[in-house]
Amino acid sequence: MYEAGDRRTGETGGFGILSSAILSRLLTKYEAAGIATMLDVLKRFPFEETLGTTRIELEPVGVCALITPWNWPINQVACKVLPALAAGCTMVLKPSELSPLCAMIWAKVMEDAGVPLGVFNLVNGDGATVGAALSSHRDVDMISFTGSGRAGADVARNAAAGIKRVHQELGGKSPNILLDDADFSQAVASSIQHMALNSGQSCNAPSRMLVPAARLGEVEDLARQAVESIVVGDPRDARTTMGPVASRIQYERVQSYIVRGLEEGATLLCGGPGRPADLTRGYFVRPTVFSRVDNAMTIAREEIFGPVLAIIPYRSDQEAIDIANDTDYGLSSYVWSSDPARAKRIAQRIRAGMVHINGAGVDLNAPFGGYKKSGNGREWGAYGLRDFLEIKAIMGVV
Repeated sequence: MYEAGDRRTGETGGFGILSSAILSRLLTKYEAAGIATMLDVLKRFPFEETLGTTRIELEPVGVCALITPWNWPINQVACKVLPALAAGCTMVLKPSELSPLCAMIWAKVMEDAGVPLGVFNLVNGDGATVGAALSSHRDVDMISFTGSGRAGADVARNAAAGIKRVHQELGGKSPNILLDDADFSQAVASSIQHMALNSGQSCNAPSRMLVPAARLGEVEDLARQAVESIVVGDPRDARTTMGPVASRIQYERVQSYIVRGLEEGATLLCGGPGRPADLTRGYFVRPTVFSRVDNAMTIAREEIFGPVLAIIPYRSDQEAIDIANDTDYGLSSYVWSSDPARAKRIAQRIRAGMVHINGAGVDLNAPFGGYKKSGNGREWGAYGLRDFLEIKAIMGVV
């Protein structure tokens, strides 16, 4: 295995060349912005500081195994490769066997950018074989993994004997609290669109909508209207706003949760089992909204990873907070209110790594990651870079 480099000079070197090369390729504006952000962070990042007579130096953690998922594949590669490269680490990337092509394109870009041989390495294969081998390899110093909680636990177990650093970004069951003073028309419409983004296959999807019990009927009407605006179909058709889920396995998984919601007594507002009426083939899921959901129901507890929303009524701000925090996960969360101070107070009491107020978008300088079973460590910006660095204290410096 190759050893890590030295980032103490503060020079951007090949990273700047990589930025130029990738920005000229077929990446979306989002990944391009992530590259530009990491380059800016690297230019001003404090790799050294002095505390009295002690010198603190941040050094590359070493050889990193990067294991990425099938959803948002190019984005997840960028989230890991960029900070590892900026920190001066060498890396072995294993993309999901279900979506390997983005990683292959990335490897070509790295080569074209002149990244030195051995710094970036790509291997393909499934998690049970190649992922396990990387996680347990004696020469790997750190594993950065994004995927399911089950697979994340396997990675941690495989790494435990080597006392490796394990960085995980796992699942979510994000609460979306609509306070009674929110703009309900905007909040419901925006939240439904977000729920359907990437066919619901996002770890930070706002899949639990918490609404005042007294206004539940109003929210139900708005939710039906919002779902009617979703056009399910071929992603190559300009009219389509939601495509299929990724595979037969994923389709069957989502269908099983929809059936489970019906069996457990949730009220089906729209959608339901099967494909949309005008689609006879393909893994297309009907955007589905359940209402009057109890937070103990399966559809409120488990990550479905599909376009399925659970609307849960609450009767006080405290109950909303309690329901929001009553989950094994803690990745993202959402709060809607016309009172910024009130929204902030609620946000500070939610046990999650991220809170979006009134539809605020992502910030590539902000840390991305969660609490509890949503994982550990952070991605993006300076916080993401720090996770690929070791801390050394040199005492007695004159």
